[in-house]
Amino acid sequence: MTQEMKQSLKLEELGQFVLSMILFNQLEYAWWLFPALILLPDLSMIGYAFNTKVGAFIYNIFHHKLLAIGIFTIGFWLGNSVVELTGIILFGHAAMDRIFGYGLKYPDDFKHTHLGWIGK
Repeated sequence: MTQEMKQSLKLEELGQFVLSMILFNQLEYAWWLFPALILLPDLSMIGYAFNTKVGAFIYNIFHHKLLAIGIFTIGFWLGNSVVELTGIILFGHAAMDRIFGYGLKYPDDFKHTHLGWIGK
């Protein structure tokens, strides 16, 4: 992947992260809740305590944007702001991770992601 392509993808992810903040702002929660919750999806890394296959599976569930959008949509449809918040945090976190090069994981190694190898 070229450096130009990496920069383009990072800008796209930045836009999605900003969108998550805008959506959060539409809910009636205190501003500090967003930064307090944004790293919560990383608890999914606990799956790596078992092995890389389980770790990647659990990590990818909590970092998949379609799931986040689905959860948000269900919350919106039900008028449930807690479910909406959950979807927004999952979406924003996934975008933030990808800005820093942390993509969805392959089952062979934590550092092997759909964006390439972390640290290389």
